[in-house]
Amino acid sequence: MSLLVNLSFLGQKYTGITTYTKNLFPHLQSLQPTLLTSQLFPEFNCHPAPDNLTQEGGTKANIRRLLWTQLQLPRIYTGRKASLLFSPVPEAPLGNKTRYVVTVYDLIPLRFPKFSPLTFYSRYYLPRVLRGAEHIICISQCTKQDLMDYFGIPGEKMSVIMLGYDRSHFIPLSLPTLPYFLYLGRYDPHKNISRLITAFSRISGDYELILIGAFDPRFTPGLQRQVKELGLESRVKFLDYVSYQDLPRYINQALALVYPSLWEGFGLPLLEAMACGIPVITSNLSSLPEVVGGAGILVNPHETKEITGAMAMIGKDGEARKHFSRLGLQQASKFNWEVTGRQTRDLLGRYL
Repeated sequence: MSLLVNLSFLGQKYTGITTYTKNLFPHLQSLQPTLLTSQLFPEFNCHPAPDNLTQEGGTKANIRRLLWTQLQLPRIYTGRKASLLFSPVPEAPLGNKTRYVVTVYDLIPLRFPKFSPLTFYSRYYLPRVLRGAEHIICISQCTKQDLMDYFGIPGEKMSVIMLGYDRSHFIPLSLPTLPYFLYLGRYDPHKNISRLITAFSRISGDYELILIGAFDPRFTPGLQRQVKELGLESRVKFLDYVSYQDLPRYINQALALVYPSLWEGFGLPLLEAMACGIPVITSNLSSLPEVVGGAGILVNPHETKEITGAMAMIGKDGEARKHFSRLGLQQASKFNWEVTGRQTRDLLGRYL
């Protein structure tokens, strides 16, 4: 019985899916999987995948990958005499005898269809993938509930296996706190950055807001115009790219991570921030309360004044920062990639 792991989507850039995948599959070694990948992993048996399928290639690469998944992947599965395919993204061959397990992160393209190029994929392709799966891994209880509500997937067909974080990388660094608030992530409208900027503009005090995320020509220019219209050019910084190596320093020196997203399947930046010992301000919606528990400041993301109030309090109250720092470190300690990997390995082993 052999396991095939589809990593054809895997690129080099630091994203939530990349982080999940690269921290997960090393824990599957005892299952002796074959990796479908364009990258080099000497410690694993690998089968080459085309190098023009990764998510970094954008829409065209995604379309190529879906076609390859339908036309070529079943042949590889049969040729290698595999008994199970595991895909860390919800993509799989349809209408053949390939047995598979997939991971699902969220249904944001269905909740915010106006802004997502993946709405068609999520509405028509994804339900067929889910119905054909042997089992489905969800990264939060919120995502599991969404699959039940949107697609009628039975609860017993899904398991919640939450994410972890790099415990050797995201740690308190004993650096001086600087007067800035931090946001990490994309600039999609559901991330609620426009309200965050408005909320920040209403704080009294000499603070900065640092936004770390890849420039998006669809959304970033509009946010930059908003900053200019509010007269905040000297106080709001857009950092297009920060290396993985430098990220803990930016987190450690912030007053707080502010993450007022309207919906998330998990919210990995919150976990990384808590592990660094800085307070987190986030939404009281979706999976975010699952991640922060009682260790963060939860706000209604639709109410700008609540975001402003939370930032003002953290900015002025050193004891509150210490309090939420302690709670965050305790909460982060509950998450571990080894636990995520072990639970995933055990689940896949049941279906081999």
